[in-house]
Amino acid sequence: MKQENSIKIFDRKQVRTHWDEEKEIWYISVIDVIEALTGTDRPRKYWNDLKTKLKKEGSELSEKIGQLKMRAEDGKMRDTDVADTEQILRLIQSIPSPKAEPFKLWLAQLGTERLDEMQDPEITIDRALEQYLKLGYSENWINPVRYHHKKLIENVFLRICA
Repeated sequence: MKQENSIKIFDRKQVRTHWDEEKEIWYISVIDVIEALTGTDRPRKYWNDLKTKLKKEGSELSEKIGQLKMRAEDGKMRDTDVADTEQILRLIQSIPSPKAEPFKLWLAQLGTERLDEMQDPEITIDRALEQYLKLGYSENWINPVRYHHKKLIENVFLRICA
């Protein structure tokens, strides 16, 4: 199992991350996220208080937090609370911070888009093709894909109506 540790920067703060290739999951340091979002000089204390609050509210988030060895400020490898991307996004929703608000708005937008896609799967294809355009794929590449997708949707619709 190949594992990769790296540092990401959010708002000029270091956030330690760990990629588990076998599970294909990013793990992110909870303490680093809390420090970046709150600006507190005591992120461990903040995390302990937040865990207590979440438990009282019935949240199981803190029970899903794991620990991995990550390089600490002193250069030593130390156990650190980590969470996967989904858990970090849930955690961000529990932190009252102006820096967390952009994340919350983004999550709400993603949720709305996903619900729209569930109602109309064609939206998923249209969004994917838009992304391909943004990535530099040509209209010549995208148009045949769009054409075949439209034909597939028509055929499925005809079978449902038959």
